[in-house]
Amino acid sequence: MINRNAQFLSVIDGDTKAAILESIAGHYGITGEQAFEEVADDQAEHLLDYMVEPQRTAASVLMQRHGTRGW
Repeated sequence: MINRNAQFLSVIDGDTKAAILESIAGHYGITGEQAFEEVADDQAEHLLDYMVEPQRTAASVLMQRHGTRGW
């Protein structure tokens, strides 16, 4: 089964993907690469569960636009 977080991150532009991952990385004190590994893991929670406002709401809107909001 495809990881929905990875699917979403693959359809958005690179700058937005980097901003999302850096937001998560900053919140958890890890690197952007580590953030991607975490959210793309088979056992990962929904991407929005890793995020804080205001980036969380912005990512939710993007997910809705791309049809990847729900599980």
